[in-house]
Amino acid sequence: MTTYRLHYFPESGNSFKLALMLTLCGQTFEPVWTDFGGGVTRTASWRANVNPMGEIPVLEVDGVRLTQTGPILLRLADQYGRFGGAGEAERFEVLRWLFWDNQKLSGFMAMYRYRRAFTPGPDPQVLAFLRGRVDDFLGIVEAEVGRRPFIAGDRPTVADLSMSGYLVFPPDESGYDLAARYPGVHAWLQRLAGLPGWKGPYDLLPGKRLPRYA
Repeated sequence: MTTYRLHYFPESGNSFKLALMLTLCGQTFEPVWTDFGGGVTRTASWRANVNPMGEIPVLEVDGVRLTQTGPILLRLADQYGRFGGAGEAERFEVLRWLFWDNQKLSGFMAMYRYRRAFTPGPDPQVLAFLRGRVDDFLGIVEAEVGRRPFIAGDRPTVADLSMSGYLVFPPDESGYDLAARYPGVHAWLQRLAGLPGWKGPYDLLPGKRLPRYA
């Protein structure tokens, strides 16, 4: 039986993506809370012993440390035969949206939410720039999921799990009322939340939380 240990902090959407994938695949994991707010991931010791990239999450699989959320999601999809692409065309779509999400939607949404909610006195011009980018990306998702139930087709894949990872946190953190501004995105998130075994990030990721400023 495969054993998993997930190094995370509760506010990390990328950590949530892996915790959710494991849960939906019927797997359990040992949670390893990481003091991200205290700067532990920036220390030489942590980078030497846990992740040289200095990033969270880290998933230990039978003692082997894996990093980078997208490749881990794909590996789990292959291992458990769930949430991968069915056929060459859908697999390409999954990869296409995973790469786009990493660079665009999750990347900018994570930065905007963190600056807005978890840092004191964020620069308004920086927030305005980041929000403009997030608005653009949410508009793209709104159009796509208005044409089909899930991002790559008629069934959920790891692309959906990845793209939704930073969109399911409370609106007072994200600053977005998705139901009002992006009803198609909201409906898509509701479809994902209807998957058997789905849980929210703060249900899957316990532990000390970051100070909130928003």
